[in-house]
Amino acid sequence: MAAGNGVVFRRVFVANRGEIAVRIVRACAKLGIESVVAVSEADRDSLAARLATRAVCIGPARSTSSYLRPEILISAAKGTGCDALHPGYGFLAESAAFSRMCGEAGVVFIGPSPTAIEAMGDKITAVQLAAQAGLPCVPGTQRLESAAEARRAAREIGYPVLLKASAGGGGRGMRIVRTEAETESAMNAATAEAHAAFGDPALYMEKFVERARHIEIQVLGDRHGHVVHLGDRECSTQRRHQKLIEEAPSPVIDRKLRADLCEAAVSLARRVNYEGAGTVEFVFDDDNRRFYFIEMNTRIQVEHPVTEMVTGRDLVSEQIRIAADLPISFEQDDVCVEGHAIECRINAEDPARNFMPSPGRLLAWAPPQGAGLRVDTHCYAGYVVPPFYDSLLAKVIMHAPNRADAIAGMLQALDRFAVDGVKTTIDFHKRVLAHEDFRRARVTSRWVEEEFLGRA
Repeated sequence: MAAGNGVVFRRVFVANRGEIAVRIVRACAKLGIESVVAVSEADRDSLAARLATRAVCIGPARSTSSYLRPEILISAAKGTGCDALHPGYGFLAESAAFSRMCGEAGVVFIGPSPTAIEAMGDKITAVQLAAQAGLPCVPGTQRLESAAEARRAAREIGYPVLLKASAGGGGRGMRIVRTEAETESAMNAATAEAHAAFGDPALYMEKFVERARHIEIQVLGDRHGHVVHLGDRECSTQRRHQKLIEEAPSPVIDRKLRADLCEAAVSLARRVNYEGAGTVEFVFDDDNRRFYFIEMNTRIQVEHPVTEMVTGRDLVSEQIRIAADLPISFEQDDVCVEGHAIECRINAEDPARNFMPSPGRLLAWAPPQGAGLRVDTHCYAGYVVPPFYDSLLAKVIMHAPNRADAIAGMLQALDRFAVDGVKTTIDFHKRVLAHEDFRRARVTSRWVEEEFLGRA
């Protein structure tokens, strides 16, 4: 039985929560596919549960007892007659073992193959493959075995250096080291954090780029040998390596650099026979105007809407089509970037208290509406923001003919965003957007800490 748009899945299991679960449910509905959403006990009344064809409880509130239990998720998918599973982002989305378990159980994993996830999931292996594909890489090391080895490597590379978790992501297991005296303590702290976050304490070292921008390329690959890119995104506005504001396209790279970045990303995706949506991430040295590969994320990104807004392409629907063994629905020459899009991540956090999470009941919830505006959210008035998960409440995306208009439109949208009951980052985003450095695109990945948080 074929669903709408030729997709052969009848029912998809959504193994995630929050706004990305809502996004997947809506993509399934658009394709004429039924959806079953996994919910923990804390998410029984979630918007995703209300919108899906069916919701099934997979365990207690804590993610270690629910969303991080692959055997429970697969059993629930099989038990509800789902023929495919979408992992969203976070949780088990980049677990090669989970992808493999799905395949063994006869449930199609909507994402890349276990082999591709393994190749890109280990950052050291990813860098090696990128170098083999001809991508420029930041000077660095293989796995570090000791503090003495780290000190020797840092002397060769030249301080400052960056310690990074091999299995890492999201800034965890990462430390800047500026002097030899700091090396051992930084390595101990990064090792402990990496082990706690990923179950893998392995670290490696890279040269630290002082004035770095974060630029990434969205790619899609299918099982028919097609790989396309959908342009670039800039994600330099970060706090502690966590993205706050993303935009497309980058306001600081020219046509030649953009073409080189996109060519490099496609080359790497071809190298690993990539299937599905992925993001190839680069650090861009603002001083010497050079870019270096840092990693590839083998999943849909939080910031994918800015790419959708400037290209008019539905990335989640493409993920589902590709997993159903259909070709990408467009060619590279069909991709056209129009205008500028900016996304603000609105979190339930209190910036005045070092961004402390602020769970609680939403007494009021009225997202803005208007031309060029999109809000991806799982919230509603009366919803209880649980304390167990990521604090993301909504993503506000503004699309306009140019960057200045996108900034102005976003500021107006945030002014109209009415939330009560929890603290949010709305006002903090307004301060960032109104800053002259942001307006003039003078932001690097450490700018928020330096300008707003008093940290060098």
